[in-house]
Amino acid sequence: MGNRQTASKPTSSNRRGAGAGSAIRRAAGFTLVEILIVVVILGIMATIVIPQFSNASHQARENTLKDDLRYLRVQVQVYKAQHKDVAPGYPGGDRYATPTEADFIAQMTSYTSVDGAVSSSPSNVYKYGPYLSGVPENPLTHKTTITVVAGSAALSTPTTDDGWVYQPDTQKFLANMTGADGTGVKYADY
Repeated sequence: MGNRQTASKPTSSNRRGAGAGSAIRRAAGFTLVEILIVVVILGIMATIVIPQFSNASHQARENTLKDDLRYLRVQVQVYKAQHKDVAPGYPGGDRYATPTEADFIAQMTSYTSVDGAVSSSPSNVYKYGPYLSGVPENPLTHKTTITVVAGSAALSTPTTDDGWVYQPDTQKFLANMTGADGTGVKYADY
């Protein structure tokens, strides 16, 4: 009954435990071959997946282009309905004057009178608008320029990739760009 200390001899079960621990430690790491195989598999998966994401991104920009055109067309019609049936772009609302990009932008982004005169602040006279906070960027060309075409002749097919094309006489608002989407529809026909 006192404090008697006995030394324990290692038994075969203790030795097996030590050996098993060594084996576990060795199995915990990865070999260079295993790491290379994983890297190759990830590379193959990336070559399959990345082009699909790129295509999805392009489709998203095409859908944004369609939405921007729809919104711009609606805002042009709202402006026209509130300004004596005169579309934006004509200086001072004079439909016999030559329409310009500057007048279109000013009339769509400022407060306007019923006659199409612009002001930076609202009042009893300048009670319409603004219809746009700014000209949206064409999501495919990344340009905001607007080519304003006078007259009512059919718009020609774009030869360069620019921002937008607008014809006040017909209220046509199009993407001013060449090319077609994945279904074969020309961007200028959106």
